[in-house]
Amino acid sequence: MTIDPICKMEVDPATALSAERDGEKFHFCSEHCRTKFLEMRAEEHGSKHDHEPATPQHEHVCCSTSPPSSPMVQFGTTTSDAASAAPTKKYFCPMCPGVESDEPGSCPKCGMALELAAPTAPATRTVYTCPMHPEIEQDHPGICPKCGMELEPKYVAAEDEEDDSELRDMSRRFWVGFALGLPVLLLAMAPMVGIPLDAWLSVGVSHWIQLALCTPVVAWAGWPFFVRGWHSLRTWNLNMFTLTALGTGAAYFYSLFALLFPRLLPESFLENGRAVVYFEAAAMITVLVLLGQVLELRARRRTSGAIRELLSLAPPVAHLVRDGQERDVPLSDVHPGDVLRVRPGDKIPVDGTVTDGKSSVDEAMITGEPVPVSKQPDDGVIGGTVNQTGSFLMRAERVGGDTVLSQIVDMVGQAQRSRAPIQRLADVAASYFVPVVVAAAIVTFIVWATIGPQPRLAHALINAVAVLIIACPCALGLATPMSIMVGVGRGARAGVLIKNAEVLEMMKRVDTLVVDKTGTLTEGQPRLTACVPAGDIMEEQLLRLAAAVEQQSEHPLARSIVREAAQRQLDLPNCEQFNSVTGEGVAGRVDEHEVVIGKPALLNQRGIDVAPLADRAAELQQAGQTVMFAGIDGQLAGILAVSDPIKASTAEAVQTLHRLGLRIIMLTGDNERTARAVAENLGIDEVEAGVKPEHKHERVRALKAQGHAVAMAGDGINDAPALAAADVGIAMGTGADVAIESAGVTLVKGDLRGIVKAVLLSRAVVRNIRQNLFFAFVYNSLGVPIAAGALYPLFGILLSPVLAAAAMSFSSFSVVTNALRLRSSAL
Repeated sequence: MTIDPICKMEVDPATALSAERDGEKFHFCSEHCRTKFLEMRAEEHGSKHDHEPATPQHEHVCCSTSPPSSPMVQFGTTTSDAASAAPTKKYFCPMCPGVESDEPGSCPKCGMALELAAPTAPATRTVYTCPMHPEIEQDHPGICPKCGMELEPKYVAAEDEEDDSELRDMSRRFWVGFALGLPVLLLAMAPMVGIPLDAWLSVGVSHWIQLALCTPVVAWAGWPFFVRGWHSLRTWNLNMFTLTALGTGAAYFYSLFALLFPRLLPESFLENGRAVVYFEAAAMITVLVLLGQVLELRARRRTSGAIRELLSLAPPVAHLVRDGQERDVPLSDVHPGDVLRVRPGDKIPVDGTVTDGKSSVDEAMITGEPVPVSKQPDDGVIGGTVNQTGSFLMRAERVGGDTVLSQIVDMVGQAQRSRAPIQRLADVAASYFVPVVVAAAIVTFIVWATIGPQPRLAHALINAVAVLIIACPCALGLATPMSIMVGVGRGARAGVLIKNAEVLEMMKRVDTLVVDKTGTLTEGQPRLTACVPAGDIMEEQLLRLAAAVEQQSEHPLARSIVREAAQRQLDLPNCEQFNSVTGEGVAGRVDEHEVVIGKPALLNQRGIDVAPLADRAAELQQAGQTVMFAGIDGQLAGILAVSDPIKASTAEAVQTLHRLGLRIIMLTGDNERTARAVAENLGIDEVEAGVKPEHKHERVRALKAQGHAVAMAGDGINDAPALAAADVGIAMGTGADVAIESAGVTLVKGDLRGIVKAVLLSRAVVRNIRQNLFFAFVYNSLGVPIAAGALYPLFGILLSPVLAAAAMSFSSFSVVTNALRLRSSAL
């Protein structure tokens, strides 16, 4: 046995984890102790620890959950929770999660010195907040105590497992409710459609079976709606849950009363001497609303996906170089000034500056631009980007929450939390409708109980229930979701994926479209767009010799030339005497020919005059293309131009969007010359080049502050904050996952013409929703006074709950039928 140098436990060398330092092997009880050992400096923990006497322990101090004796240490969470919780005090113990203090000292559990908490450590725990009441925060999912809405993630950690317990719970309630509610519906509706159910089952037995099946649907499956409805009534933040609870409760308890006490009902409300029950209404209202909740939770589940995708860009460890030794440390232990090694293919851990070595770095996931950037000493690098071919040393400068990646994460989270809830339109309507309905039902009960005919109490109860049933939220609850569901399906068939209802509502009002260049207007991948030979040389010969040399180069533009040669199926010979001149070009010997490719200065040095093609080169450069001159055997051979070509469908889409009245602004991180060339070619209204990710976000917010309804179209991670901040974010389906997660609209085919379809679809859906709300409110608004007995003094007419339910059903039928018309909408 040997001793763990960190916690002093006895461990078996045959099975324990191990690490070497200064030629000596150390053994550890757990990964926690091993990681801590690797992080500590050699002078702080040398080989002597391996020979210190063990301290008897009854349990592993690193995993102990016993409370401390020191009053200065606070436990904000349990051990399991604290493992993922960030320190909230100034000092903390790295080995015993939850041990925190405002003063320096030693840990009462393991005796280690408390360490200073890193001020830049990012949030490592998921915090949930209400989108309508941001002051409500908690560390677990739930409902808002003010309005009953589901809480949404505010801060998300990459290592947190996604909590979908609420989605599982609602799905379970839906399927159980559906399984029990469907027989209730069949029992109630079968006689109405001509099925002789009475021949096999008496009406009385049918009613008791409906009660037995409906009770668990309402009391268990629909219980969350009664809880939320009560919250909404108690705080007077009336919403759809208020209507659901009232409508379901009225239908169920009236039916229960009619089944238990049928003799208390007036004769006019009996059918063939039996009371009519509405268990099917109570059950199906519950099931329909549960279905809407499941669909909404699935959409909300994607909200944190964008942030998790961003967080996953940063590597979990960094290669720290200190005192001539290299070791792996957790990313959270990297501090400004540390020297890190970045190997080929590695993700760069933090923002910093290259100190030694050179390479090409793919920054597309941050900047959105397709061409990797060459990096040399004193050049800046961004955390989360991918190193390609070379290895280099860098000095960490911005870590934790100060990195560009962390700032993008924060902006995406803030923008997503600013979104309005999906059912806002229906909730706003319900907030006015519910008080009127409840007041009408109360007044109806009081009037009939006071001055109504005998039996007064029975008339009062029945008429009040009729008021609530005719004002049941079934049609109102379906008005928005049905149109949204059909509209989203119609959009999907046209290659336009809609994330939520808010998008369809907002898209109709959009007057300004902000677009990124790379991957949105263009194809997003540089390729050879011009090969202009000089003299007697043929185009394919020029391309073949140039590609033979460039295949030896690591430069990103060289790959475009080689890729074009491969597409033309050209046989590339070997290149000898290859020479790369940094910042100028390349040269080599191919098939006994001396070939040089690069800038004019490189060719001039070799006595090659580039003047004959200077004008043509200037034209290509003016069009935003990168031009390289080629020389063969001391003579000018031609020019090669590389660019990111405009998509074939972009010009048509821009013209159509202009006809629809949209102003188009292009924001890009690319250079001014290329950006303006693309903008002039397409007729873009405004263009801003060299824009950083945070500036795109700020520009979108500024446009919104000016009163514009803004849609943002992009495909890169750098577009994610702006996509989330815009009224409508539109992502190319061929782009980064985080851009798709942050956007409200995804164009599956990466075709900008999909925006045109999205605008037309949104206008049709919003129009359809307004029509549905009209149907729902007209039937209910006309039915409420009739159900209250307004026609009784003049005509002696009472609206029984049967007719109330029929009116409710007819309004629902109108809503569904009208919504289905969207399936044939022309886009």
